[in-house]
This record gives sequence, structure tokens and C-alpha cells, in this order.
Amino acid sequence: MKLLVNGQEAYAYTGGKPFDPTLPCVVFIHGAINDHSVWTLLARWFAHHGHSVLAVDLPGHMRSAGPALTCVEDMADWVLALMSAAGVSRAALAGHSLGSLIALEAAARAPERATHLALLGTCVPMPVPQALLDLSTSNLSAAIDRVVGFSFSTLAAKPSYPGPGVWLRGAGRSLMHQVVAHQQDSRLFHTDFQACNNYTHGLDAALQVRCQAGLVLGQFDQMTSPKAATEVAQRLKAAVHTVPAGHFLMQESPDPVLNALRALLR
Repeated sequence: MKLLVNGQEAYAYTGGKPFDPTLPCVVFIHGAINDHSVWTLLARWFAHHGHSVLAVDLPGHMRSAGPALTCVEDMADWVLALMSAAGVSRAALAGHSLGSLIALEAAARAPERATHLALLGTCVPMPVPQALLDLSTSNLSAAIDRVVGFSFSTLAAKPSYPGPGVWLRGAGRSLMHQVVAHQQDSRLFHTDFQACNNYTHGLDAALQVRCQAGLVLGQFDQMTSPKAATEVAQRLKAAVHTVPAGHFLMQESPDPVLNALRALLR
């Protein structure tokens, strides 16, 4: 579905069903140099089980016009504006990695508009090594390879999402390269990861959240350590679900992630 947000065209995947703003809505927010496609399984399940779904492409990512936004605060405002453009007053907010920070900030800025908050593959704060930021400007492919290498807990995941025979690491690399190439923005990696690094008041934002919250964490996550999510979970009074996966938990452990989200949003 295409929407007009702040004068720019924005895209949200609706899970394979026409969007109905009268149903309970779930907004899915992807992570750095990803797009809505990382949510396909989850978006389709909720869309076919009594919810409306908006799995967004952030500005400057694939089908949403750019430029890419440079800070979590502006991205949170954009998500709230997209909800308004879609005729949605309240929604459950679910975000992965960078998207989890955006969801957290949106729920803090407009607590009356968030019915639930689900943070996947998260930690707060979310520091990014300067060496990785520097590498992204000098050798983008190497930076992508490094992120993907640390984001899966196994070299060969058992057949799962999106189907038998899919190479999850190769698919992760391909998506990142595709997003960068589509936007023709070689600094998109740096922009997204710098936004994670610069978001320093997430723990204070957590105290402003008023809705039910939950975390879904990868047991073997080397990008956002589960231990580093302890304080934000405490401040949110959040339920914590741990699944057997690395950072790209939706791809590596799809069924446990779906079951965790179903429990959180029930």
C-alpha cells in the first residue's frame, strides 16, 4: 500500500490482504539497511488472523522515497505520521534492531497511540563500534559481510523461513546490497548504524511508555547482547521471550518468534 507521508511517497506491506483501519493494527519496523520483507511471515500471519498490518519501508529504503532519515527521533515521528496517513489512531508497534529503537521512541512520544510494544533483537543503548562505521565508508561489502557474519548463530540453519534450501546468510547479504543499490546511496549503511549509535536516551524513553511491552531476544545474538537488554526490560516492565537464534531471529527461528509475538500481542 502506498501512502503520502510528509509530502513523500511511503510504502507499507499489508500482509497480503486489503488494509482495514478498523481492525487492531500492528506496525512492523525493520532494522538497518533492510526493508519490509524481513517481516513477511509475521505480517501475513497477523493479517490473516484478525489484524490489519503495516510493515513499512523506512524513508530512503526500497519503496519509500528518500532521503533516509538520520536519527531515531525523526524516524519515530515518521512512523506516527504514517499511521495517521493510513487512518490508524492506535497500533501495536513491533521493531527489530534499529526498528526496535524507533518503536520505543514512538511509543514514548505518543503513549496514547501505542497499544503494545514489541522489541526484537534489541538492546538499549545500542552502540555501534567506530571501526564498523569507518569500514562502511571504505569497504561497504566488507561491512555488510561482517554484520551478516555476526547476525546468524549457525552456518547452516535447518530448513525454515522462507523455505527449504534457502541460504539465510546469502539472503541477508543480498537484501542489504539490494537496498543500497536501489537507493543509490552508498552511505545508507553508515546513516542507519550511526542512528543506532546516536540514540542515547532510550532508557529515559522507556519510562514514558504506558502500554504492555515485551522483548523477543536471540539467545546467541552477538549484535545486540540479551544481557544489554536487561535494564530496558526492567524499565518497561516487559515480558522477555528468548528464542534459539542470533540477531536475525525472524529468519533463523521464525516459528518461535511468531509464537512469542502472538503471546505478547494477545
